[in-house]
Parts: sequence; structure tokens; C-alpha cells
Amino acid sequence: MSTRALRRLRGKQRGQEALDPTDLSLGDSSEEQAEEDRGETANVAAPSDRRGTRQKGKKNKAQKNFSNLYDLVLTVKAENDKLEEAEKTNGTKSDRDTDSQKQEIPVINCYHKQIVSEERTNAMSEAGEEAVKDENIDVWLENLDRSNNQRLQNEDFGGCDRRSALHVEHRNLNPETELKRYFGARAVQGEQRPRQRNRHFHRSTWMSNLKDSWPRFSRQGISMTLLESKNGIQYFTFEHSRDYQQVQFKFLDAVKSMDPNNIVALLQLNPYHIDSLLQLSDVCRIQEDQEMARDLIERALYSFESAFHPLFSLTSGTCRLDYRRPENRAFYLALYKHMLFLEKRGCPRTALEYCKLILSLDPDSDPLCMLLLIDFLMLRSREYQSLLQLYQDWEDYRNLSQLPNFSFSAALCHFCLSQQEGGDHEERNRHRHMADQMLQNTLIMFPGVLTPLLDSCSVQPDASVTTHAFFGPKSQIGQPPALAVLAVLYVRRTCSLWKEAAVMLWLEESVKEVLRRVDASDPLVEDCQNKRKQRYQSAPRNVHRHVLLSEIKEAVSSLPLEVTSQPLMGFDPLPPPDSITSYTRPERPHVGASNESTLSLFFRSLLPNFNLEDEPRLEDGEVAQAGRELNQEVNLLMVVMRDMLANIRFQEPPREDNPYRDDEEWD
Repeated sequence: MSTRALRRLRGKQRGQEALDPTDLSLGDSSEEQAEEDRGETANVAAPSDRRGTRQKGKKNKAQKNFSNLYDLVLTVKAENDKLEEAEKTNGTKSDRDTDSQKQEIPVINCYHKQIVSEERTNAMSEAGEEAVKDENIDVWLENLDRSNNQRLQNEDFGGCDRRSALHVEHRNLNPETELKRYFGARAVQGEQRPRQRNRHFHRSTWMSNLKDSWPRFSRQGISMTLLESKNGIQYFTFEHSRDYQQVQFKFLDAVKSMDPNNIVALLQLNPYHIDSLLQLSDVCRIQEDQEMARDLIERALYSFESAFHPLFSLTSGTCRLDYRRPENRAFYLALYKHMLFLEKRGCPRTALEYCKLILSLDPDSDPLCMLLLIDFLMLRSREYQSLLQLYQDWEDYRNLSQLPNFSFSAALCHFCLSQQEGGDHEERNRHRHMADQMLQNTLIMFPGVLTPLLDSCSVQPDASVTTHAFFGPKSQIGQPPALAVLAVLYVRRTCSLWKEAAVMLWLEESVKEVLRRVDASDPLVEDCQNKRKQRYQSAPRNVHRHVLLSEIKEAVSSLPLEVTSQPLMGFDPLPPPDSITSYTRPERPHVGASNESTLSLFFRSLLPNFNLEDEPRLEDGEVAQAGRELNQEVNLLMVVMRDMLANIRFQEPPREDNPYRDDEEWD
């Protein structure tokens, strides 16, 4: 590290001498005044030396610079404490001390405004003193980092739990980070390392990188704007330029034509149009071209990230995007589809980061209902502590225990922690006790999940379970429709996690205990039955949207008719009813069946501006006059058409004087 950087970290300026922190003060203390008095009496015989000493002292006082702001405040505090002690002991104060105190109090109040907390001041002052004494910049930086971490942990922010649960790491957004952990860097990169010298440099991105196979990137008319900042939360939105709006209108025409070739032709002219990329990705995925479908989604993410606002952060958890704006919905859908590709690719940790990212964009509304998926990704990536932390932090205001997926996953998480080796024996017993208690309560609350879960795991349940009324077919038939959708969604996703032998044995023991509690008329059984009857009558719109995007056939078939009967677009499934539209498509003339007469249609073909229906209604006296004028115009039109037909002459083709030519022969 250069000397200039070291000097900046130490808080020094160019040409500043090293100062002892004990020498920093605002004025002359009582001890310094006494020393000056003794020096004056001792140097009476040498006036020249005394004069030089005074001038040197004044010069040093004038050249004192404070390298640490907090040392200055602490020094002033110490001086005030000494003055207060002297006032208590003596009972009187000189006029000089009173004047100095009047001058020092405004300085203290002024610098107190710049102090964030008392702990931060003490920590940074101690770090500064150690750096001055030891002249070790590494120790100073370590102490400063420790003080900052302690300050962040002690400060009480609103929604701190929410941000901690949704913390996203930049390096985990890249799937190569997870693949390198499994297979090694050499196996992942291989021969794909860029070795071209004269290559173009582009803006560095976190979600996707510009590939050589992609078309040349250019600004497509997408930008991001900061709407407002409120309570530490920043609200952004994407915006479309005029040119991009025209391309969007052409895309809607291409979708209406039901021909994917029109979308391909549009992408050839506008290779980074977002909705076209999303729609064509679905077409490629249906045709089982997974590589091309994933490449199109990555291209859409790169286009979005290139338009980010400088203040927009993917990892802070304080940036919001309103799903009600159509410009923002495409970003949600691109992230969601990219997350599904990562999960199928075998990168659950990376998919979890994208899931938390989607949830952090609007955690209150959760438009894509990521709470139905985040627990599964946490279990697959073995983030057990993160799952329990999220369950504890969000239970109070989101009621995660009322979702079958979180209720079962939290119990399974405690069981997995109890099976880990090398931990504390008491801690593992505590997790096992919590797992047994939570799974039993979950089975009592959601009895209709057990039989489909065992069927998905290819496990034949015991006869005592299938014949019992609590877990029998009646439990599935009698559950509300919204609960049935959530149960099917959870079973189809997480059945692979329950197939392990240890997990199945634990489930068997819990089922037997639940049957014993049901036969013993446990009051919790009746309470849960009443809750199921009152709740889960209808699912919100974000749950329906999540089911459609998941493409799980059993869950989609369980959706109500009012959802499946609506026209569904892959680039905008189930748009919110309260959408905020910034621009609308211009109305086009309706071409179709009409009630106009044949004569009116004939006149319209000749005169495009003619419209008999748009004419104002006339009174009875004006009807005859209008009729006469119309007859005159029709007669004039007929005369013109008669003359035009009379002047038409058909030219005969030239004949050749060849008697041997066949009339049916082609030239």
C-alpha cells in the first residue's frame, strides 16, 4: 500500500506531523497555565529565552490540527469533567474559566450532531489511539470493521428481521460459483476462458454476462427511475421510451396472430425486446429446447440489468418494484423463469438467492407468492438455520404456520438438524423434540397431505392409517379448495425430500402418535377442524399466479373455473385488476361484421369517409331535403360509372400468321 493511502487511512494531511492524542485540546488547561507561570518565573533572568519560548508556544498552538474528530470531542468532554470536579471542590469559579466554558459549550453541541452513537464514538476513538501507538494500519482497519459490525447489530432499524431474512449475496447469483464448489473451477470453465486480446469490454453484471453468440447489444429504450424514498425504502420503476412502445405494440399484434414466426421476425429487428424474449422462451421450452429457452431468459436479464438505476441494489433488500406497473412485471417473470432453470440445472443455492431477490422486491404483496417455494429451496440447499430464522421472524405478521409447505418444512428442518453429526448432544435432542411436536401438530392441522405424500413416495401406508376416518379419503374430499391447491403444490415439489429412510421412519412414528391423540379426543383436533372450515375458502390472486407459473399439472387442474376461463398470456399471467398503466395502445378501427346495408358498404368502398351511421339525426322537415340531395349524389355517381364502363376497351392479343400452331400450346 502506498504512503498516500496510509496517510489517508490515518486521517493525516500532506505535511502534517504526528501528534500525540493527549496533546489535543481547544484551549489552555489549568495545568498548562501553571506550567507557563512557573516557566515565566524561572526565566526572569533570560528575557530573550522567555520571549522565544512564548513565540514557540503560540506557534505550536496555532498549528495544532486534529486528525481525529472523535478524539477532539472526547478531549473536550474530559476537560468539562475536570472543570465540574474543580467547581464542586472549590465552590467558586474564576471569570476566565467561565468565559472559556461559554466558548466550549457551543463547540461540543456542534460536534455532537455528527456523532451517530456513543458506542461508535468510543470504538473509533480506541481504534484511532491503537493505530497511532502501534503504527499498524491492519490493526486499525480490523478494529474499525469490528466496531462497524457491532454498531449494525446494535442499531434498531424498522424491518431489520425482514432484511436479514432476505439478504442476498452477489457471488451466489452466479451459478458458476455453486458449480465450482461441486466440480471444481477447471471442470466448470474448461476451454471457455476468454483469451481474445482485442475483445470489447462491456458493463459488468451480476445476473448474466454478455455472450459472443448474442446479437450486438444496444440500448433498447428501457430505463429505470427512482419514484420516492420513504422510511429507508426506495421505490423504483422501469420506463419505456417512445420507440420501445412502438415495438411493444408490434409484439401485441404478433401475439394476437398466434404465429411464433412473427415473434421471431420481431426479435431479428429488436433482439433485446423483453416480452418477445419471454414469450419465445416459452415456445422453445414447450418444444424441449431448454438450452435456447434459458439463453433467451439470460438475454432478457442482461437487458434489464444494463438499465438499472445507479441507486438500485440487488442485495440491500430496500429496493422495491411495484408489480402493478406493466413495465415491472417482465422483470419479475424473467427472474422467476431464470430461477426455475437454475433449480432444474442442479443449482439450488443459486436459485435460492434469486427467490430471495424476487421476494425482496415486494415482500408485503409478494405478487408471485414466493413463500410457497422458498422453503423447498432452503431445504435443498441445506440452509436450515436460514429457514428457521425466516419462520420465526415472519410468523407474527405473515402466519407462516398456516401454510402447509412452511409447517411441514419447519418440522423437517428441525429433524435434519437433529441428525447432523458432530454437534452438541443436548442441542440435537432439542431439535428432535421440536421436530416431533411440530410434525404432529402439522398432521393434525393438514391431514389431507399425508396420503398424497405417501403415494408420491411410493409407500404403502398401514391398514390402520388408511381405514381411519382422520387420514382416510374423507380427509381429502372434505378439505377446502384453496387448501387442496396448496397441498398438491407442496407434495409434487418436496416428495423427494421425504423418501429417505430415516425421514420415513420419523414420519411413521409421528402418524401413530397423531392417531393416538385423535382417539383420545385431543382438543387441538377439534380446534384445527374449525380453522380449516373457516379458512382456505378462496385463494388470493398471487397464489393462482404462482400455480400457473409452476406448471404443475395437478395443481393447475385444481384451480377454480373463473381463473382457467380467462385468457392467459405467458408474458403477463393474471395481471392485477388495479394495474397502473403509463401508456396505452392507440385504438384501431374495428373491422368485422356490421349491420350496414349493401349500398352503404358499396359507398364506403368508393368513398372511405362516407359513414351513414355517423351522420347527425335530422328533423322531419330536413329529412326530405337530405333525401333529395342523396338521390342527386347517387344519380351523379351512376352517370360517372356509366361513362367509365362505356369507355373501357379490351385490347386483343396479337395473332401470328402460323396455321400450323396449336391453339393449346404455351409460349
